[in-house]
Amino acid sequence: MSSTPNQNKVDQSINDGGHVPDDPLTDHAYDGIQEYDNPTPGWWTYLWIATIVFSFFYWLVFTLAPKDAGYATRYEIAAARDLKKTFGELGELSPDEPTLIAFLTDAEKARWLKFGESLFKNKCSTCHGSEGTGINGTNLTDDKYIHVKQLTDIVDVISKGRNNGAMPKFESKDLNPTEMTLVAAYVASLRGTNKPGGKPAEPNAVTIDPWPTNRPVSSAR
Repeated sequence: MSSTPNQNKVDQSINDGGHVPDDPLTDHAYDGIQEYDNPTPGWWTYLWIATIVFSFFYWLVFTLAPKDAGYATRYEIAAARDLKKTFGELGELSPDEPTLIAFLTDAEKARWLKFGESLFKNKCSTCHGSEGTGINGTNLTDDKYIHVKQLTDIVDVISKGRNNGAMPKFESKDLNPTEMTLVAAYVASLRGTNKPGGKPAEPNAVTIDPWPTNRPVSSAR
């Protein structure tokens, strides 16, 4: 059996006193290069087999299992439970003018504006900016409005949207009535703050009357 070029190099390395690994060689060569016969470690092979076995059971659980066993459903249940706990103090708010005014004027209720702010930044900041100064959406920190003439119009705009979806509607699917009320109250609180970097008012925006104050509060318990 004739020696391969690689074997000749090994022999030469031995003759020159060089170090040659003791690992066995495979019986084939590619372009004159012979490979060492070094299989993957046993632990790696077992881990690979274990991932294949795990993937089968994963597929069974998350594909064929009842829908209520999935992560999405469990998340929805947990979120609903957390929401009930969070809003237990408030009850189900009615998004009317007296309720909105209370969040703007009552120091105890005003602390909930922080929650409205977090919802705003999560749902509205893409268009209106995290500070409400406007990006492609309108600036909410000045004193001019297009679709708002009274306080409750803010709720209507959030709920039903405007301009054929340019302002998306958040009714039912994205915000419940209590969340919508808190977001509307927060948006109302931005009026007249004139934060730096605000987008210029739209040409058809007009200044409206100040928000009313001191009305009885309505809350559905």
